[in-house]
Amino acid sequence: MKTWLPLLVVVLMMSACSSSSDTGSSLTPTVVTGTPVTDTFTGTVAVGSGNNDIHTFNVTLGGNIAVTLTAAGPPSTIFMGLGIGTFSASTCTLLSGGTTIVQGGATAQLSGPLAQGAYCVAVYDVGNATVPVTYTVTVTHT
Repeated sequence: MKTWLPLLVVVLMMSACSSSSDTGSSLTPTVVTGTPVTDTFTGTVAVGSGNNDIHTFNVTLGGNIAVTLTAAGPPSTIFMGLGIGTFSASTCTLLSGGTTIVQGGATAQLSGPLAQGAYCVAVYDVGNATVPVTYTVTVTHT
């Protein structure tokens, strides 16, 4: 009986330690408490690889962003470039890793954390357009 007692004490101590560390404040995620803002932009992209249309918006609190190309066409199945960038001095500089080529849809195609600041969203022709393409894009951010 005496040989199991030290082992039992060690097991109980380890169990107590692991349960207390799971609820510690150091593991609590930071929650941004801003009200989400959704900006809806529409426009037209001219035919030609590299042609784009840009819209600006401001993020007042750091938080998450979701960018969705909700519709583009004709045709409604066209793939367009979608990007998010920083906006300064009338220039939209797309973020590294902040671009994708997508069709219009209901699910966000770009998302992630974003700091407070001035940003832009760009919709651009990747060489698929044969006529000007109209689109709608939503940007939801905190």
